[in-house]
Order: sequence, then C-alpha cells, then structure tokens
Amino acid sequence: MADKYTQLVSHGLGKDVAKRLGLPQPVVLRRYQPGDPLITGPVLVNGDSVGADDLATTLLGWGLDVRRNALPKEKLGAIILVLDSVQHPDDLGKPVLAIGASLRDLAPNGRVITVSRAPRQAPSPAVAAARQGIDGLLRSLAKELRSGATANGILLSEDLATTSPSVLGALRFFLSGRSAYVDGQFLTVGTDSGSLPADPDRPLAGKVAVVTGAARGIGAAIARTLHRDGATVVSVDIPAAGDHLAAVANEVHGTALQLDISRSDAGQRIIDHAVERHGRLDIVVHNAGITRDRLLANMDPGRWQSVIAVNIASQLRINEALLGSPHFKDAPRIVSVASTSGIAGNRGQTNYGASKGGVIGMVRSTAPLMESFGGTINAVAPGFIETEMTARMPLAIRETARRLNSLKQGGQPGDVAEAIAFLASDAAGGISGEVLRVCGQQLVGA
Repeated sequence: MADKYTQLVSHGLGKDVAKRLGLPQPVVLRRYQPGDPLITGPVLVNGDSVGADDLATTLLGWGLDVRRNALPKEKLGAIILVLDSVQHPDDLGKPVLAIGASLRDLAPNGRVITVSRAPRQAPSPAVAAARQGIDGLLRSLAKELRSGATANGILLSEDLATTSPSVLGALRFFLSGRSAYVDGQFLTVGTDSGSLPADPDRPLAGKVAVVTGAARGIGAAIARTLHRDGATVVSVDIPAAGDHLAAVANEVHGTALQLDISRSDAGQRIIDHAVERHGRLDIVVHNAGITRDRLLANMDPGRWQSVIAVNIASQLRINEALLGSPHFKDAPRIVSVASTSGIAGNRGQTNYGASKGGVIGMVRSTAPLMESFGGTINAVAPGFIETEMTARMPLAIRETARRLNSLKQGGQPGDVAEAIAFLASDAAGGISGEVLRVCGQQLVGA
C-alpha cells in the first residue's frame, strides 16, 4: 500500500507545511536500481589505522571519490569511520567528534558506516568497553540522522582485515540503495570466506534458489529480486495459492512447486524438484509464515500449534533434509525470515513471537553445522512492511506504526528481499548466524 503521506511531504508545499507544523518528514528513500552508482558524492574515510588506509585504497580502486579529510561545506555521499584498532574508550573521542563536524554535510540518503571489532572477542575490559561503546554511539547516531540517511556498522572478528571479501561485501550492501530500510544495525563478519561478484548487478548468476511462501507479498518480492540478481528461482507455496504461484514463477522464468511445507517430506521434495528441474540447489529462503493472533488468555491449541508448525517446525525439518543431502554441500546459503516480534515482542502475538524467536535460535545454532562445507545461515527480521496484511490495519494504528522508526515510514517488501539477496550471495560468505533487522530502526522494543 502506498504511503501517501510520505509522498505528500517529500517536496513542494506539503514539505513546507509539514516543517512549519513540526510533523514527521519522511523522505523518499534511495532504493537500488540496476546500473545505479554505488553511492553519489564523495566518501569520507576517517581513521588512523592501517585498516583505514587499506580500506580507503580499496575504495579508490572501486572508482569512488574518496576523502581522508573533509573539505568545508562539501556534500558527502557517505562517511566511513574505521575504529578497528581502538584500545580504550578514550580513543573514541577524537575520531567520533571529527565525523560529527561533517554530519551537516551529509547528503540526503547518505550513509554513515562504522568498521570495528566484535566486543565479545576483546582481550581486556578496556578494549571491550571501547568496542561496545561503538555499538551505543552508532545506534544513537542513527536516530539523529535526517533526510533518509542511515547509520550501520560492520564488526570484524579479531584478526580479520578491513579488506576481507565479506567485509567489503557488507560495506557495498550498506553503501548501496539495497540497504535503504536498514538502519542502526550491525553485521558481524567472522571469517575471510566469500568473494565479490564479477558483476555487482548479478551477484547470484548461476545459482538455483528456492523461496517458500512465494505466491504473494514479501515472498513474491524475494523471488523477483533473486531472479533480477541472476538466480534461477523455484517458487514454493500451498496448492490453494496455485494461480498466484504460477504467475510469480512465470514472471521470474522459474518453476513452481505446490507444497505444504509442514509435510514431513517437504525438505526432500524441495531438493528433488530443484535437482531434477535445474540440476542443483544453492539457496533456500524460508519465507512462508502465518499469523493467528490472539491474546494469550484467549489462545486456543489450534492457533498456537498451526503457527509453530508452519513458522519454525517446518524450517527445522527442511533444514535437516538439506544438511543431510549431497546436493546441498557447495557453499550453500539458507536465509530465514524472522520478525522484530520475535525480538521485541508484540501484543497478541505470543504464538507468532515464539515462532519467530525460534527462527533466530535455530539460525544461531545451525551456523556451526554448515561451516565444514562453506555454508551459511542467517535471518532477516522485518519491522513494519507495507503489505496486504498491514493495509488492513485500522488507519490510526497503521499510521502510528509507520512513523515509529528513525526513517518515519514503512518499508517495502523489496527492502526485505534486498537484504535476503545480499545474505544469499557469495559476498556474504563470512557472515553466518546473524540476524539483520530490516525495520528502519524501530524506536520501541528491544
């Protein structure tokens, strides 16, 4: 459903009126289009470590206009703050305040990205304090930015270089329009696995991907995005959605599989279809899900069990089949759709919250099981996304939900799909067991 308010206040008289009345002023976000430049405007790389120097040199090789020192009143497309060598909270002040002076020059839809190391691997309390401080400052900064600008962070494992393939892959994702609705989030890169694509516009070329719940909404957007990025797509949904499923499969020039994923043999049927029709299976996206909302005091066993069966139990069974199959051993990718309801909770959704929290636990526990054959598993957690379901919400509730994030608007199904496409790519080979929120940085909840 279109957000007419955002369209109204993004320009002209509507923009002037909203400013005068102190109303929320969301802007039209810069979303990815094939062939678009990675970022528009100079990129300021701040930091005095070897890692900062190496990263700046690499970005120059990408053809970006890189600055090591800001020029007065020059509009910046992005600011990258490299803090990979901080040893104490005292080390944060100088570089952080330096970029603070440049924030007024950040262009609309600009990007701020920190590159630092994971706090839990710190060798001392002082180092851990400094690294965890970056988490707090980045999330706070994201809430200060305006005009569609976002702030996100990349966390490196202890000995990983700033120019490792998956670090660069995450950086490309955060710089690009693919991350338009990702704000105030971190991605941890654990290994130097992965590789950047020869063609950034077709990072999934040659891959075969399965998308469950693909007949409409977010699932259909995922199928379209994976196809756009070069993958051959198997679209899966229940037989009752057969007409919509066939339309999506035809649109993306893939195949359709009518299947109830809660069946005990669903995993094997997915593998058999992909291998028999397309010769391989590289990516599985667990998108299918249902809601059966009730306050817990009014919850019945049928509503509870049906949500658990579709949203998490089916994924566990399918993953068991995938992990046991010889056809899913060539650096495969699993991406699951979780939800911010599984992180922060949501009234009337104890069953849904339990199922989506379960997805997060499953992803974290499954990641080590995929390491031996170069596989990864991650999740995305959408917030308020403009779908048929949210369009049926009462107007006041819908408008409130749209504005309760740093970007002051709802996301699009394509925003979720872009995050999934990145995590499914070879460039994300060093990222596993992660949960990436696609929520515009919700202002309430955990």
